[in-house]
Amino acid sequence: MCPASIRHLVEELPHQPISLTQRARKLSLGRMRVLIHLLVLVSISGVLAHQANAQEAKRPRRGVTTEFAVNPGWKADRFPDDAMCYRTPEELKAIYPNIASFKKPKDGASRIVGTGHSFMNPGYKALPAICRAAGFEQPLHTHIGGGMTGSARYKWEEENGIFQFDGKPKPKLLASIANAEWDVMMWGPYFKDRPEYYSCWIDFCLKYHPNMKFYLSDAWPSIIGLKKRPKSESELTNELFAKLGKAKDAQSKELLGVLNKAYPGKVFVLPTSAAMILAVEHYHRGELPGIEGIHRAIGKKDRSLWWDPLGHLGPGFDRLEGYVFYATLYGKSPERIDAEIEFAKDLSGFPSSELDQVFRKIAWQAVINNPLSGVIDKDGNGVSDAKK
Repeated sequence: MCPASIRHLVEELPHQPISLTQRARKLSLGRMRVLIHLLVLVSISGVLAHQANAQEAKRPRRGVTTEFAVNPGWKADRFPDDAMCYRTPEELKAIYPNIASFKKPKDGASRIVGTGHSFMNPGYKALPAICRAAGFEQPLHTHIGGGMTGSARYKWEEENGIFQFDGKPKPKLLASIANAEWDVMMWGPYFKDRPEYYSCWIDFCLKYHPNMKFYLSDAWPSIIGLKKRPKSESELTNELFAKLGKAKDAQSKELLGVLNKAYPGKVFVLPTSAAMILAVEHYHRGELPGIEGIHRAIGKKDRSLWWDPLGHLGPGFDRLEGYVFYATLYGKSPERIDAEIEFAKDLSGFPSSELDQVFRKIAWQAVINNPLSGVIDKDGNGVSDAKK
């Protein structure tokens, strides 16, 4: 029954002159009818919601694309002549006039452009709220997509109108990079990454902004990379994730090693992988209050670290990724933020303040213990030594 029907029932309650006793009896009956209809409505809504959730759980998920062909043009010495990266700032603005531009912040904020996918989006969404609580607004301009469509390679092709996007450029970031001031660029990694997928962006940015710095997330381990899928959470041990984490570290070191050799002191890692592995260890020690499991796809608990086989984050863990972003970009521990951060919570108050504090601690430890992050805190005061 819709709210309009409920209002109609209320309006039909008797208004003609009757005795006080009769009026009380009829009003009570009327109110009871309304209450019964409301209870029926709530019950039906609950059943429908449960059925919808059940159907959603049964619906097959589209797998991530791990095998794909890359245009051979990536091996050429130069991109096609009509690529947007060769256009002037004025030409880029004429093609894509919606330029994002921010005045130079006086509060220490970095003006950030970025690409990414669903492994980056939680952090992108959480970062502005974290920065606001830290006392400044975060200038952020992104071009994101799902899965492969958010990768650095894909976005470069899409923005430039080359290869699979021949003649259909969408220079959302290129036009803004060429026509406004920026300090940082961020990316999320993808399968079969190559250094040239990032160096093209770096070269374009440095052409206009020689002091820019660049940050690449290492993402976190996914169970789709395992030869045999675990049958229970008892198999999701610290040792398993430590092994997966070492593989991630090796990939990051190899990729960033090439980039840092070409661009010394310019490229850094956002150590989200280490943060999630530390979260696994904290969970096994019973130090993640309110978290019920490691992997919802295995243990069927909604409040888990990971939500699905692809490795999307469970509820609340967008904060952890956002804290890693903040700690790496600004060289400060999120534990130092005193103001209330305007994060959403469910009706039960989850995630709790206690869990939030654990996320902050984990993020800082992940950042300062990864030499590729560029953040060192020898005196342990929660501030990068480079900022002292």
